[in-house]
Amino acid sequence: MNGSFENFSTKSEFAYAALRNKILAHDYGPGELLNQAILARDMGISTTPLREALRRLESEGLVELGAHRDARVSRLSAEEARDLLEMRRALDPLAASLAAERRASRDIVRMRAAFEELRPLPDRPDVSDLVAHRGFHRSIYVASHNELLIATLDGLWDKADRYRMVGLRERRDQARRDETAAEHRAILDAVIAGDGAGAAEVMRRHIRSSLGATALSRLTTRPDHP
Repeated sequence: MNGSFENFSTKSEFAYAALRNKILAHDYGPGELLNQAILARDMGISTTPLREALRRLESEGLVELGAHRDARVSRLSAEEARDLLEMRRALDPLAASLAAERRASRDIVRMRAAFEELRPLPDRPDVSDLVAHRGFHRSIYVASHNELLIATLDGLWDKADRYRMVGLRERRDQARRDETAAEHRAILDAVIAGDGAGAAEVMRRHIRSSLGATALSRLTTRPDHP
């Protein structure tokens, strides 16, 4: 895991990013024990910045810190998947509706650029494959110009990324991929057109068949699956 620190302001930032990516990609699976001494050695850092990174990950609910020198990747649960999906069902349509009412010209430029970066998610994605998908959705809710709503949705997406990886384990046919792409286009068009009701309705439909919804179904029917 030894890497370059040059793109990070501190070694703690480096450790946080490296660990978070591996947890989201399930390279470190739910429930897996993380030995701090081994992690620090592999990263080429001391345990102090590593501990800072782990505390930050703990605050996001991604790891659980023990009283000694070990940490454990938080387990996935159907209950948390349900909670996240319920929040998104309520807040994503609200954000889309507000974006349609309040978007400025610079927001439209950002949304169009984010849309151009979208590609159908492969069956065996890594973390980078999720970045463009999240970037598009973030461009929509940032255009709501509601700072509390933006911060809340940022936090929900942070917690939901691991569940999206679970959702992607279910194979999706080309028709489903095409439907998702059409929903993204319809959301963009409605927001740009100032159609708040239309943007909210498409977003509700999009959330109903989202990766988070697929993950909830998988965890409910196969609760022992990591």
